[in-house]
Amino acid sequence: MTSDRRAGRPRDPRIEQAALGAARDLLVEGGWPALTVAAVAERAGTTKPALYRRWPSLPHLAYEAAFPDEVALDFTLTEDLHSDLAGIVTGIRTIFTSPIVAAALPGLLAEFSVHPHLHSSLLARFADGFETLDERLALAAENGEARPGVRAADLLQVAIGTVLLGVLLGPETLDDAWADRLTAMLWNGIAP
Repeated sequence: MTSDRRAGRPRDPRIEQAALGAARDLLVEGGWPALTVAAVAERAGTTKPALYRRWPSLPHLAYEAAFPDEVALDFTLTEDLHSDLAGIVTGIRTIFTSPIVAAALPGLLAEFSVHPHLHSSLLARFADGFETLDERLALAAENGEARPGVRAADLLQVAIGTVLLGVLLGPETLDDAWADRLTAMLWNGIAP
C-alpha cells in the first residue's frame, strides 16, 4: 500500500498566518529595521526554524507579507482611456502607499538584486494586467485614441517607478493632485 502523505508532521497553517501577521505588524511599527526573523518568531509564538522551513530568508517572508497573493493590479478598463489611466495611477498608488508595502519597500528594493526571483515574482503578479492593458492600448491605437506601438510594460514601468520614488521620498506627496498630474503626463505621452 502506497501513501501520498509526506513524512513528518503536516505544516500548521496557523503558524504561517501568525508569522505573516507578525511581519506586517513589525513593518508598520518600526519599518524594515524592526523586521528580524527572531522578532517575527517571538511575536508569532513560534521558532526561527519553523519560519525557515516556510521561507528561505527574511526577504522572502517580508515579500509575502507585503504582497500577498490577492495584491495585484486589477484593471477595470472602459471606453475612456484617460479615465483608465487615472484608475491605473491611483491603483498603483494605493498598492504601494499601503503602510505595510511602504515600510517593506526600502528593504525589498535592496534585496531584489540578491534575490532576483522576488523581483520576478512581483512583476508576475501584474502580468495579467499588462496583457489586458496591451489589448486596450492596441484597440485605442486602432480607434485613433492612442499612438500605435504604446506598450503596457513601458506605461506601467513609468507609473510604478514614479510611485516607488514618491513612496521613498515621501508618500504624503502622492495626493490626488499628484495623481492627476501623473495621469496627464502619461496621457500626453500616449496621445496621437
